[in-house]
Amino acid sequence: MEVQRYLNRIGYSGSALPTLETLQQVHRCHMLNVPFENLTTHSGGKTQLDIPWLYDKIVVQRRGGVCYEINGLFSWLLAQLGYQTTILAAQVRSRFTNAYGPPFDHFITMVTLDGHRWLCDVGFGACFEMPLSLETQAPQKQAHGVFRLKRRGDMIFMETSVEAQGETPEGFKDATTEDGITWEGRYKFTLQPRQREEYREMCVYHQTSPCSLFFCKSLCTLLLPHGRITYIGFKLLVTTYPTEEGGSVVKTTQELTAEEIPAILKEKFGIELSSPLIPKDEDIMPPPVRY
Repeated sequence: MEVQRYLNRIGYSGSALPTLETLQQVHRCHMLNVPFENLTTHSGGKTQLDIPWLYDKIVVQRRGGVCYEINGLFSWLLAQLGYQTTILAAQVRSRFTNAYGPPFDHFITMVTLDGHRWLCDVGFGACFEMPLSLETQAPQKQAHGVFRLKRRGDMIFMETSVEAQGETPEGFKDATTEDGITWEGRYKFTLQPRQREEYREMCVYHQTSPCSLFFCKSLCTLLLPHGRITYIGFKLLVTTYPTEEGGSVVKTTQELTAEEIPAILKEKFGIELSSPLIPKDEDIMPPPVRY
């Protein structure tokens, strides 16, 4: 496994010194070049957690993956670059069921640099493009949205501004409004360090449970310089963010046939599957327990 080949895969050509600027740019490049996708589950394969397997899939085969895969390999890269990393576990709030998932639902990484803690997450799909500071609860504005890390006791909630996504607050359950901004919870976590082995059970769960988005829907999504492109089921969704102040977010939807999907995956995401994809877009069952 070669660090430079990994950096080439994500299109990063800057300094490899473990500075904040390197962390920010490596994170952003990863978001722009490695899709968040669960296509292995829907093409006859199984997701694994071993670093060499992840390296081969993401770097050599130029695929993407779910959080356990992308963030799992990204945390390895950061450690190789010299960063102090801590693996954390998060519980994701489903926009389909409005419930938080079980513990170890999501794999995230904390980087401690010069006494400052940063949340890194390149494996969530529509999320922040550069690390978020864990030292503040104030809004953190980026090109693709406004985010904040809200503390409630030991729990930290990663939230995003509904308005910054081009949405209106109506219809968002459990959202909160403060100072004229409506915040939607995305996931919650604590700062308790975790080990890779602790995620194996949930990795199987997301490939087999009707309560999981990843089992019920085939999907692939990638950050664009001025938006996001998403394949899900039999649809292609494109979101374009304004390049000037006061502009509007534009969203388009294209219906796809099963025969069109492989070409779309290759053209838009650079993905060629070794086995046929079975497109899927089924309703997600609410989890039996609300966490």
